[in-house]
Amino acid sequence: MEKVCAGCREGSTGRRIRSWLPVAGYAALIFYLSSLPHPEERLPKVLFEQAGDKLLHLIEYAVLAALCYPAFLRAAGPVVARRAVALSILAASFYGMTDEVHQAFVPFRESSWLDWVADTAGAVVGALGASRFLQVSPAEGGCVDRLGERVRE
Repeated sequence: MEKVCAGCREGSTGRRIRSWLPVAGYAALIFYLSSLPHPEERLPKVLFEQAGDKLLHLIEYAVLAALCYPAFLRAAGPVVARRAVALSILAASFYGMTDEVHQAFVPFRESSWLDWVADTAGAVVGALGASRFLQVSPAEGGCVDRLGERVRE
Protein backbone atom coordinates (compact mmCIF):
# COMPACT_ATOMS: atom_id res chain seq x y z
CA MET A 1 0.00 0.00 0.00
CA GLU A 2 1.29 3.47 -0.82
CA LYS A 3 2.48 5.79 1.89
CA VAL A 4 0.50 9.02 1.72
CA CYS A 5 1.19 12.12 3.79
CA ALA A 6 -1.62 13.04 6.11
CA GLY A 7 -0.95 16.73 5.49
CA CYS A 8 -1.35 16.61 1.71
CA ARG A 9 -4.24 18.61 0.35
CA GLU A 10 -6.18 17.96 -2.82
CA GLY A 11 -4.61 19.64 -5.87
CA SER A 12 -6.07 22.18 -8.24
CA THR A 13 -8.31 21.36 -11.18
CA GLY A 14 -5.52 22.23 -13.62
CA ARG A 15 -3.17 19.79 -11.91
CA ARG A 16 -5.83 17.09 -12.06
CA ILE A 17 -6.30 17.63 -15.78
CA ARG A 18 -2.53 17.65 -16.40
CA SER A 19 -2.20 14.41 -14.45
CA TRP A 20 -4.71 12.65 -16.69
CA LEU A 21 -3.53 14.03 -20.07
CA PRO A 22 -0.85 11.33 -20.61
CA VAL A 23 -3.42 8.64 -19.78
CA ALA A 24 -5.98 10.07 -22.20
CA GLY A 25 -3.41 10.49 -24.95
CA TYR A 26 -2.10 6.95 -24.58
CA ALA A 27 -5.64 5.52 -24.41
CA ALA A 28 -6.42 7.39 -27.65
CA LEU A 29 -3.32 5.85 -29.25
CA ILE A 30 -4.46 2.37 -28.18
CA PHE A 31 -7.91 3.05 -29.63
CA TYR A 32 -6.39 4.27 -32.91
CA LEU A 33 -4.14 1.22 -33.24
CA SER A 34 -7.06 -1.07 -32.40
CA SER A 35 -9.10 0.57 -35.15
CA LEU A 36 -6.58 -0.42 -37.83
CA PRO A 37 -7.58 -3.54 -39.78
CA HIS A 38 -3.89 -4.42 -40.29
CA PRO A 39 -1.76 -2.69 -37.63
CA GLU A 40 1.32 -4.63 -38.75
CA GLU A 41 1.35 -2.46 -41.89
CA ARG A 42 1.81 0.74 -39.85
CA LEU A 43 4.12 -0.50 -37.09
CA PRO A 44 7.68 -1.84 -37.29
CA LYS A 45 7.61 -5.47 -38.43
CA VAL A 46 10.12 -6.43 -35.74
CA LEU A 47 7.37 -5.96 -33.14
CA PHE A 48 5.32 -8.71 -34.71
CA GLU A 49 8.20 -10.96 -35.77
CA GLN A 50 10.26 -10.95 -32.55
CA ALA A 51 7.65 -10.35 -29.86
CA GLY A 52 4.52 -12.43 -29.54
CA ASP A 53 1.02 -10.98 -29.56
CA LYS A 54 0.53 -11.53 -25.83
CA LEU A 55 3.85 -9.87 -24.98
CA LEU A 56 2.82 -6.82 -26.98
CA HIS A 57 -0.49 -6.70 -25.09
CA LEU A 58 1.36 -7.02 -21.78
CA ILE A 59 3.72 -4.15 -22.62
CA GLU A 60 0.93 -1.97 -24.01
CA TYR A 61 -1.16 -2.21 -20.85
CA ALA A 62 1.82 -2.05 -18.49
CA VAL A 63 2.47 1.40 -19.93
CA LEU A 64 -1.20 2.38 -19.54
CA ALA A 65 -1.29 1.30 -15.88
CA ALA A 66 2.06 3.00 -15.22
CA LEU A 67 0.55 6.23 -16.56
CA CYS A 68 -2.62 5.75 -14.50
CA TYR A 69 -0.74 5.28 -11.23
CA PRO A 70 0.65 8.83 -10.86
CA ALA A 71 -2.65 10.25 -12.10
CA PHE A 72 -4.55 8.48 -9.33
CA LEU A 73 -1.81 9.37 -6.86
CA ARG A 74 -1.60 13.08 -7.70
CA ALA A 75 -5.04 14.00 -8.93
CA ALA A 76 -7.23 12.74 -6.12
CA GLY A 77 -7.47 12.84 -2.37
CA PRO A 78 -5.59 10.64 0.08
CA VAL A 79 -8.26 7.90 0.09
CA VAL A 80 -7.87 7.38 -3.66
CA ALA A 81 -4.08 7.78 -3.48
CA ARG A 82 -3.87 4.90 -0.99
CA ARG A 83 -5.61 2.71 -3.57
CA ALA A 84 -3.70 3.99 -6.61
CA VAL A 85 -2.18 0.60 -7.48
CA ALA A 86 -5.49 -1.26 -7.39
CA LEU A 87 -7.32 1.51 -9.23
CA SER A 88 -4.61 1.64 -11.90
CA ILE A 89 -4.89 -2.10 -12.45
CA LEU A 90 -8.68 -1.96 -12.59
CA ALA A 91 -8.73 1.03 -14.95
CA ALA A 92 -6.20 -0.47 -17.37
CA SER A 93 -7.85 -3.90 -17.25
CA PHE A 94 -11.28 -2.38 -17.88
CA TYR A 95 -9.91 -0.41 -20.82
CA GLY A 96 -8.36 -3.63 -22.14
CA MET A 97 -11.75 -5.33 -21.93
CA THR A 98 -13.44 -2.49 -23.83
CA ASP A 99 -10.61 -2.59 -26.38
CA GLU A 100 -11.30 -6.26 -27.04
CA VAL A 101 -15.00 -5.51 -27.54
CA HIS A 102 -14.03 -2.69 -29.92
CA GLN A 103 -11.77 -5.01 -31.93
CA ALA A 104 -14.67 -7.42 -32.42
CA PHE A 105 -16.22 -4.77 -34.70
CA VAL A 106 -13.05 -3.92 -36.67
CA PRO A 107 -12.70 -5.74 -40.01
CA PHE A 108 -9.89 -8.35 -40.09
CA ARG A 109 -9.41 -8.09 -36.30
CA GLU A 110 -10.55 -10.51 -33.66
CA SER A 111 -11.42 -10.23 -30.02
CA SER A 112 -9.87 -12.65 -27.56
CA TRP A 113 -10.31 -13.07 -23.83
CA LEU A 114 -6.68 -14.25 -23.72
CA ASP A 115 -5.63 -10.83 -25.00
CA TRP A 116 -7.59 -9.31 -22.12
CA VAL A 117 -5.76 -11.61 -19.69
CA ALA A 118 -2.45 -10.39 -21.13
CA ASP A 119 -3.72 -6.80 -20.83
CA THR A 120 -4.55 -7.37 -17.17
CA ALA A 121 -1.19 -9.02 -16.48
CA GLY A 122 0.48 -6.01 -18.06
CA ALA A 123 -1.62 -3.70 -15.91
CA VAL A 124 -0.39 -5.49 -12.79
CA VAL A 125 3.25 -5.21 -13.91
CA GLY A 126 2.88 -1.54 -14.84
CA ALA A 127 1.04 -0.43 -11.70
CA LEU A 128 3.39 -2.28 -9.34
CA GLY A 129 6.43 -1.05 -11.25
CA ALA A 130 5.22 2.54 -11.13
CA SER A 131 4.46 2.27 -7.42
CA ARG A 132 8.01 1.06 -6.78
CA PHE A 133 9.51 3.83 -8.87
CA LEU A 134 7.31 6.65 -7.56
CA GLN A 135 7.34 5.92 -3.85
CA VAL A 136 5.86 8.77 -1.84
CA SER A 137 7.60 10.22 1.20
CA PRO A 138 7.14 13.30 3.38
CA ALA A 139 9.67 16.01 2.55
CA GLU A 140 9.84 19.69 3.33
CA GLY A 141 6.33 19.75 4.75
CA GLY A 142 4.66 18.11 1.76
CA CYS A 143 4.45 14.91 -0.24
CA VAL A 144 7.21 14.39 -2.79
CA ASP A 145 7.74 11.40 -5.07
CA ARG A 146 11.12 10.04 -6.21
CA LEU A 147 11.17 12.45 -9.13
CA GLY A 148 10.93 15.36 -6.72
CA GLU A 149 7.38 16.29 -7.77
CA ARG A 150 4.80 17.23 -5.21
CA VAL A 151 2.10 14.61 -5.12
CA ARG A 152 -0.62 17.04 -4.03
CA GLU A 153 -0.34 20.73 -3.39
